[in-house]
Amino acid sequence: MQRFFLGLLALGVLAVVSLIVLPSFVSSDWMRAELSRQLSSATGSSIALKGPVRLSVIPHLAVVAEDVSLDAESDGVTAEIGEVAGSVTLSSLWADRLHIREVRLIRPLVVIRPKSETASTAEAGGSAGDNGEAKPNDPLAALVAFLERSAIDTISISEGTLRQGNAAGATEVVSDLDLTLQAPDIDRELSLSAGARLDDRHYKIALSVTPLRPLLERKPADLSLSVETDPALAPGLTQLKASGQVALNSNGSYQIRGGKLHVGDEELNLDALFIPGDRPRFMADLNADRLNFSAFAGTSGLGSSQSTAGTPQKQPTSAGLQALTGFDADVSVTVGALTINDISASHVALTAALKDGLLTTRLEHLGIDAGGISAEISADVRKNEPTFKGRVTSKGLDISKLAGLAGLSVPLSGALAVDSGFAFRGLGGDAFRKSANLSGTASLRDAIFMVPGVNDPSMNQVKIKKLAVKIDDLTKPVLFSGNLVWRGKAVDADLRLPVRDLLSGSVPDELPLKLDLRTPEATLSLDGKAALGGSYAGKANLAVADLRALLAWVGQGGGDSIEQFAFKGEVNAAPTGVSFQKASLSVNGVEGSGNGSVALGTPLKISGALHFAELDLARLAGARPAAPQAKGKASSPEPKDAPLDLSSLRTIDASIKVDAERLGYGRVFAGPVATTLVISEGVASLDLPESPFYGGRMAASLKADGTGEQASIALKASIAGASAAPLLIDLANFKHLEGALQAQFDIAGAGATTGALKRALQGSANVRFSDGAIRGIDVADVYNNLVGLMSSGFKQNENKATGFTELGASFAIENGVARTEDIKLIGPLVRMSGSGEANLPDDQLNFRLDPRVVASLEGQGADIATEGIGVPVMIEGSFAAPRIYPDLSGLLKNPDAALSALKKLGLPTGKLKLDELLSGGGKAGTIRDIIGGAIGKPQKEGGDQLSIEEIIGGKAAEGSETPPAPPAEEQAVTPEVPAEQPAPEAQQLDQQPAAETEQPQEEGGTLGKLFNQLLQ
Repeated sequence: MQRFFLGLLALGVLAVVSLIVLPSFVSSDWMRAELSRQLSSATGSSIALKGPVRLSVIPHLAVVAEDVSLDAESDGVTAEIGEVAGSVTLSSLWADRLHIREVRLIRPLVVIRPKSETASTAEAGGSAGDNGEAKPNDPLAALVAFLERSAIDTISISEGTLRQGNAAGATEVVSDLDLTLQAPDIDRELSLSAGARLDDRHYKIALSVTPLRPLLERKPADLSLSVETDPALAPGLTQLKASGQVALNSNGSYQIRGGKLHVGDEELNLDALFIPGDRPRFMADLNADRLNFSAFAGTSGLGSSQSTAGTPQKQPTSAGLQALTGFDADVSVTVGALTINDISASHVALTAALKDGLLTTRLEHLGIDAGGISAEISADVRKNEPTFKGRVTSKGLDISKLAGLAGLSVPLSGALAVDSGFAFRGLGGDAFRKSANLSGTASLRDAIFMVPGVNDPSMNQVKIKKLAVKIDDLTKPVLFSGNLVWRGKAVDADLRLPVRDLLSGSVPDELPLKLDLRTPEATLSLDGKAALGGSYAGKANLAVADLRALLAWVGQGGGDSIEQFAFKGEVNAAPTGVSFQKASLSVNGVEGSGNGSVALGTPLKISGALHFAELDLARLAGARPAAPQAKGKASSPEPKDAPLDLSSLRTIDASIKVDAERLGYGRVFAGPVATTLVISEGVASLDLPESPFYGGRMAASLKADGTGEQASIALKASIAGASAAPLLIDLANFKHLEGALQAQFDIAGAGATTGALKRALQGSANVRFSDGAIRGIDVADVYNNLVGLMSSGFKQNENKATGFTELGASFAIENGVARTEDIKLIGPLVRMSGSGEANLPDDQLNFRLDPRVVASLEGQGADIATEGIGVPVMIEGSFAAPRIYPDLSGLLKNPDAALSALKKLGLPTGKLKLDELLSGGGKAGTIRDIIGGAIGKPQKEGGDQLSIEEIIGGKAAEGSETPPAPPAEEQAVTPEVPAEQPAPEAQQLDQQPAAETEQPQEEGGTLGKLFNQLLQ
C-alpha cells in the first residue's frame, strides 16, 4: 500500500518535471512511452499512459494524461485512472523549492487483491519487529521530506472508488471518494479533507497539522481530526472530534499526548501511538471520569440508522472489515461513571486488540444499577465473511431499562441474569440470523409481564417468580422453564421453541412446539407444530380436576355440572375450530374414545363418533358415583341432592354417534348400545334401540332440556324379561323382590338438583313380575305358625320368601310419589291384592298387601281366593331396608271368620280352646280381653304401653325379657293337609303325656303368658 500512495504522489509531480527534459518537438507517442518509463522507474510500479497526453506552458507548465493505469503487483494493488493532471509554476523550476500548483486524479478505480505468497513472506520478513520500531520508509516522513523541497497548493482525488478483490470477483467497499490535500508551506498548516460512502453511510473526515516543521524536529505539533457521518451513528451523534499534540518519535512512530476525543458534548482523554510500516500499528488509551450518552440513545437504538419509509435498506457488507487486516491495534477505554437515560454504569473497562486480522474485545466490567455485566468477543476478519464468537455474563440487570437503552419499550420488568456463549458469521441482519448460535443459560426473577391488549387489571398482569432459559444449541429447541403467578394462582410452565427459526429472516409456516402447563386445577401438554396465525397440529393432553374452578380462574362461567375433565389425543386447531383423532376423554370419570370436531361460534357445532366402555349419564350430569360398599357392611346412604345444570346445552349443537358397552343412569345400565346423541336448541335427545338389559331387553327414549331455568328430563322406556332382583338393587338398593320384569315407564321432571328433580317427577308406570318371590316373609309360613307368632311375635327373615307366579301393578306418579291401587299377586298357596305408594324423594315405601292363603295348590293362576284367612302384610320403610311383617291384629277384628279359617286349615281349635277364646265363650274371656288386660298394665321400668298391632307385629319381645318359645309340638301346623283330616301334629299332641306338654313358668311377653295359659 505504501508504494501505491507514493506512486499516486509521484505520478503528478514527475509528469510535470518530465516536461523540463522533454523538448516540445518530440512526438506524443514517444513522450507517453518515456513518461511511463520514468514514472514506473521512480515508483517501483508499472505505470502506463494509454490515452492522449496534453502539454501546456502558459500560464503554467501543465500536463494532462487520460486513461492511466497503475499496477503494483507486490502490493496487490491495481488502479485505473480516468484522468491525471498536474501543473507547476514556471519560475519555481529555477528556484530552491518546486511550487506544484495542482495534482488531480479523476475517477480513479483502485482494486486491492490478496497479496501473493512471495510478497507476503517478504513483507513479513521486513515488517516492524516486536520492539515496535517503525520502518524507515514511512510515507508521512517521506512526504514531509518532500514538502521541505516543495510547496503543494492542492492534491485532489474526485469520484474515486475502492474495491476489495477476492476469488469470487470484486466487491465495492468505498465509493464516491473525494479527497483534497493542501500543504503550501512546511511552516504552515497541512490540511486533509476527504469524503466517501461506506455501505449505507457517508463519512467526512477533516485532518489538520499545524505546523509541519516541528514534526521533523521531533517536537509536538497541533493535531485536529473530525469525523462526520450521515446517517448518524446514533441519534444526535453525527460528529466525532479529536485534538491534541502529535510528535514524531525517533523510531518513526507518531504519538499523541494529552489529547481529547469529543463525542457530541462529551469529552474523553486520549493518548495514542501510531507506528507506521508495512504493517502499521495503532495504540490508544481513552478515559473519562463521567460520561452521559443519553442524548445518543433515542428510539432507534444505538448503532441504528434512520431510513426513509418505503426505501429498502442495503445490508452492510463484510468485505469492509478486511481493511482491518492491514494494521494492528490495541485500544483501552476506562470510564468512571456512564449514564444512558435511566441506566447508570460504573467502573466501565473495555479493551480491544487487533493482530494479524484477529480482533479480540473484552468488556471487563460494566456495573449497571444493582447488577453488572461482562463480555468478550473475538472476530476473524481475514475471510470474506468474518466470524464472531464470545461470551456474555450478567447479574441483576433490569430488563425494562435495558430495553430502554436499545430504544425499545417492552411490557416486562425484572432482574435478568445471563451466562451464554455466542457465535455468528458475517455482518448485517440476514447473515446474523442465518448463522447465529448460542449456548448457555438465562434467568429472569421477580418480574412482571403486562399482557398486551388486556385492560382488566385482574387479568393483564403475570408475575414471574422465576423464568429460566437453557440453550444447548440453537439448532435444537430452546427450553423455557417458569414459575408464574396469575390471578393469585401458581402456574408452572415448560416451553420448547426453535429459536433459530424465529431468528431467521423467513419464519416457516409451522414451528415445532412443546408445552407443559401445570396449575392446581389442570395440566396441559402440547407436542406438535404451531403457526403464528394461531393454528396448532399435534398431540394434546389436558387434565382438569375442577373445571368450574378453572373456568372461574380464567374469567369464564359455566361448567357447574362438570367437575373432572380429561382429554388426550391428536388435535388440529385453528381460530375457527378444532378437530381431534384417536382421542381418549373423560368427563366426571366417564371415559370414552373416538374422533370428532368442534366448530367455534355460537352455538358450538360438535360432531363425532365416540366409544364408551361405560357411559353413565348421571355422572355426566354432575352426580357423584356411588361409594363402593365394603364387604359385610351396609352401604352408606347416597347424597339426596346433587347439582343438576344443563344450561351448557344452550351453547351446543351436536350430533355424536355413541357406541357404549354399557349405557345407563346411576347404577342402572343397558348394553351394548349403539345410538346417536343429538343436541339442538338446548335439548339433548338420546334414543336407545332395543338392547340387552339385566338378562332381558330394553328400549328407551331420553330427553334432557336445558332451555328453562331448571334442568328438565323426560324418559320413556319399555322393559321385557329383565331380572328384577339386580335391577331393583341397582335402581333403589331394594333387595326384597325377585322375578322376571315386564314394565313400561313414561316419566318426566324438572329441578336444579337431583332431589328437586325427584320431587317433581310426573308420569305413569306399569310393572309385572313373573315367577319370582318377595323376600323377607313367607306368608304361608305365617299361617303355619300363627300360634308361635302370637306367642313370640313376628321376626323378619331374609332367608324366607313368598313365591309367586305373577305380580303386577300400575302406578300414577305425581310429585315424585308413585301410587297404586291394583297390586295383584298370584302364587302357589297365596293370593294377594294391595295398594300403596313409593316416595322417591324421601326414599320411603308404604304398601299394604292383603293375602289369602289357600289350603292346597289347586287353583294356581286363577283369580285371588276370597275364602282364606286375612292377615295383611305391611311393607314400610326405606328402599334399602324396608320392614316387611304380617299385621296379626286382623285376627281380632273378625274372630268368627278367623275361627272358620283355622278349622279349614286343620288346626285343633277345640283342643286348643281357640273357639272359646276367639268367640268369647271361655272362662278367661276373649283374646282381646286377655291381651287388653295384659297390655293395660304398665311395663317394667316405666316403659310406654304398646299397641296390639305392635305386640302382634313382633314388638312384644322388646320388653325386659324375651318370652320363651312355645314347644315344638305347638309350632308345627301343616296347612297342606285336607280340612277333613286332623293334622298329624294335633294327633301327636293328643297322644303326648301331660308332663311333656307342660312348660316352665317363666316371665315373658304378654302373648307368651296368654298362650301358656291356653295350653294348660
